[in-house]
Amino acid sequence: MTSPSSSPSEIAVVTGASRGIGKEIALSLAKAGLEVVVNYSNSSEEAEKVVTEIISTGGKAYKVQANISKEKEAEDLIKTVLERSKRIDVLVNNAGITRDGLIMRMKTTDWQSVIDLNLSGVFHCTRAVSRTMIKQKKGRIINITSVVGLMGNAGQANYSASKAGVVGLTKSCAKEFASRGITVNAVAPGFIATDMTKDLAAEEILNAIPLRKFGTPNQVASLVRFLAMDSGAEYITGQVIQIDGGMVMS
Repeated sequence: MTSPSSSPSEIAVVTGASRGIGKEIALSLAKAGLEVVVNYSNSSEEAEKVVTEIISTGGKAYKVQANISKEKEAEDLIKTVLERSKRIDVLVNNAGITRDGLIMRMKTTDWQSVIDLNLSGVFHCTRAVSRTMIKQKKGRIINITSVVGLMGNAGQANYSASKAGVVGLTKSCAKEFASRGITVNAVAPGFIATDMTKDLAAEEILNAIPLRKFGTPNQVASLVRFLAMDSGAEYITGQVIQIDGGMVMS
């Protein structure tokens, strides 16, 4: 399903947008007037539901399948969007997975799969979109990291390492692209109420959060929308903005 043709819109690509935080980001950007490319890896039906929801409320969207942990698929994702939409104004690197376990028992495959998607996927998509944004002399890249990339977490060595890597990648890209009118920032959610957190020991976690509640995907999406679109965000780059209820204070 695609949206009807109309006047050109700014284009946002959101990876891992078929559910959870990625879905809310896609919906939020669409409501703000961007045409949204809903990227997914396996959940075609769920991605189609997101596209349908956007279009039903007057927005514009289409879906593109790609496993961004794979270099060629990430490059083909960006190529497909450019062939169809001619430009990319916003890239939200959201796709991610967890494969939790204590490090002494962690399988190498569980380590590598998390690094490949959560970190290398961000690199693949950012590199692929960079040439276009440089030509446009305009672009906003928002990477979804995590507070565990700042503080670590027992049982999540692979996830923490991948998200810490995203922080370093964000800052390096921000320095490389700043002179070309491209901002690069990271959003670091704390514990957000999604399918990925539903089985966690809630009371123990809440004790570590000063605001004493989990965040919502919509709250994260609102922050991403600000960084992607608001004129006030034009002077923000290379930053890691925590949205965690006060869990990590530095």
